Amino acid sequence: MTTESQQPRAESPLPTADSPLQPWLDAYLEYLATVRRASPHTVKGYTEDLLQFQRFAEGRGCGCWTQVTTRDVRRFLAARMGEGAARASVGRKLSAVRGFFGFLVARRLREDDPTVGLRAPKLHERLPHFLEEDEMAALLGAPDLSTPGGLRDRAILETLYASGMRVSELTALNLDALDAADGTAGLLALRVLGKGRKQRVVLLGEEAVAALRAYRDGGRPALLARREGPDDGALFLNRSGTRLTARSVARMLHTHVMRACARHGISPHALRHTFATHLLNHGADLRTVQQLLGHVSLATTEVYTHVSARRLREVYEQAHPRA
Repeated sequence: MTTESQQPRAESPLPTADSPLQPWLDAYLEYLATVRRASPHTVKGYTEDLLQFQRFAEGRGCGCWTQVTTRDVRRFLAARMGEGAARASVGRKLSAVRGFFGFLVARRLREDDPTVGLRAPKLHERLPHFLEEDEMAALLGAPDLSTPGGLRDRAILETLYASGMRVSELTALNLDALDAADGTAGLLALRVLGKGRKQRVVLLGEEAVAALRAYRDGGRPALLARREGPDDGALFLNRSGTRLTARSVARMLHTHVMRACARHGISPHALRHTFATHLLNHGADLRTVQQLLGHVSLATTEVYTHVSARRLREVYEQAHPRA
């Protein structure tokens, strides 16, 4: 068993070509994707972080994972900070390394976890970007509804704002999800596949439902006519008739946002923030917003209380005669 009190090893400049560290790293990444069902984005990020850590460990002379010490992990994180990496990025690297060593300990490939006691750098508090209600109204009115693309864009904007769903959940929707949705009292309950491939239900109001049906009946058939090959059932299509990507949604949103209210930094995820903020501003409780967003932890949702409190303060200062 190794301890942090050991003398530090000299760091060699180049990693080994055929590393003995690689097999268990590959096993963990496969476990992350197939057993834990992590998203492709998470697997990609952890792969990059762990390969970087592997090169660092090899440079420190580690020939197997049992030789890695707490000091090695600490120096790896410090080196990334020294290179100018963002605090959030360094925190993710620690999460990746911690998950990997937890995997090794669970399989009795190590007796100890060298990441125990290590903390991620404290993040600067950043309030999420969101649109005010008048800005959101202008954005919803921006698409040209006389075109198939405009019908699609309006349906996307209404859906994101009405449901708070992630853009990955939106682009994964198929046409049959809309057909199978349950409708009661003017609301439509739509099933989506969220993080960790967990299914959840989101709600859509009358405006979103009307926009979706207008797109389904008028916009989608026109876009599908441009497709080469059979219909794969994707709900939202691009100009070639194939499934729309998250990147395409971001580009579309930027175009309409700049036209409607000239705001920078508004991503599809900002519409999720807008959804949550507007709900809280109109009296929704935090637990309800948590469920609608699909957050596992209430702490994740609590960031919106800061936004809502700030908005209440602004309204008070503008409206109260003695503020």
